[in-house]
Amino acid sequence: MSRKVVKFGGTSLSCAAQIKKAGGIIKEEEGRQYVVVSAPGKRWDGDIKVTDLLYRAYDLAQAGRPYEEMMQQICGRYREIVTGLGLSEAFWKEWIQEFEAVCVHLEKENAQEYIVSRGEYLNGKIVAQYLGFAFVDAAKIICFDKNGEFLHEKTRERLKAVLKDRKFVVVPGFYGADDAGAVHTFSRGGSDITGSLVAEAVQADIYENWTDVSGFLVADPRVVENPKLIRILTYRELRELAYMGAVVMHEEAVLPLHKTGIPIQIKNTNAPGGEGTMIVGNTCQESEFTITGIAGKKGFAAVTIEKDRMNSEIGFGRKVLEVFQNHGISFEHVPSGIDTMTVFVKQEALEEKKEKILFEIYEATGADSVEVETGLSLLAVVGRGMKEHRGTAGKIFTALAHADVNVKMIDQGSSELNIIIGVADEEFERAVRAVYGMFVAV
Repeated sequence: MSRKVVKFGGTSLSCAAQIKKAGGIIKEEEGRQYVVVSAPGKRWDGDIKVTDLLYRAYDLAQAGRPYEEMMQQICGRYREIVTGLGLSEAFWKEWIQEFEAVCVHLEKENAQEYIVSRGEYLNGKIVAQYLGFAFVDAAKIICFDKNGEFLHEKTRERLKAVLKDRKFVVVPGFYGADDAGAVHTFSRGGSDITGSLVAEAVQADIYENWTDVSGFLVADPRVVENPKLIRILTYRELRELAYMGAVVMHEEAVLPLHKTGIPIQIKNTNAPGGEGTMIVGNTCQESEFTITGIAGKKGFAAVTIEKDRMNSEIGFGRKVLEVFQNHGISFEHVPSGIDTMTVFVKQEALEEKKEKILFEIYEATGADSVEVETGLSLLAVVGRGMKEHRGTAGKIFTALAHADVNVKMIDQGSSELNIIIGVADEEFERAVRAVYGMFVAV
């Protein structure tokens, strides 16, 4: 019997009907012994996630504005779930005491992480009661320091100790606590990380991530109509695609499982019989297409520095990057030539400090010119099969040329796993469709 950790996202637990679906999936296999839950998500387009409602309530309370109506709305969401699942009135009374404790904390300063974590906590209580599983508070097993930095080694040991002799448990995702009991959260979507940490600790045979899509797609369905499913994806490919915006699960959820080799399977709660996407460390299986996936992001700026004989000046690149570092700005890519160097950064991060940064680059390097181009997108074409096929880059640029897309930048890693292309924001969608059409569309 395979031991599985299963994580269900917000849309999979958004209402009683969805929780019943999740419960059916869990009970279908005895190996699904460890369940990680998110807060209730959207029930329909235009609906609001419980986590977002909690953020709003906290902001109202901190601004000294009435927040009671918002909290009543949240309580109403949960009441519908509890009633729809047929849970007892005694459980509801016990649960409401927990909810009242949340209301008490709303007006406390520095309590935001505690407040927004309660979406998972309260939903975890409900799901555990419905399944007849034990509830384990993530604050007892997911460790942070007092500054909110996640402590991986300490968490792994704590999880092993707590879950060693336990089966059939529910753990709320997204948050943990420091030694003083103060709650800290991962970034949004962090329940995926909790799931991978539990899978790592119990040495699961597989980590199933149940969501509202049937796996990773070759391209964004908002850009390409009915894109193909990626059946097998390596951890490295996932990292590249997730970093560039292909969001089906949190990119940091990969890290705890990469070294242990525990596979991840992405499945759709609303179509559980579907194949889904299997994410593995390595595979002998060839990609269905030359490329595995296409992803990208808008909103970048390119800072181009020119100086004669730049290539012979030792430490030139370090001086440029130190300016960005001193302003707390990370770079995305740094293509360079003999006399030029371009630094791609998030446009939003650059805007407020642009003039100061340009001046400091001049001062640090004695550059002949420093220019900024904004409104750029970065497009990543990723695939383990690209290095086995000659002319991949040529085909990409042929496709972009036929689509009348002007290439601003190209950067290919030495692993030949990905090719990064810079284009204007207004040409991004056209570029994605052109590359997809060249390699995938039939």
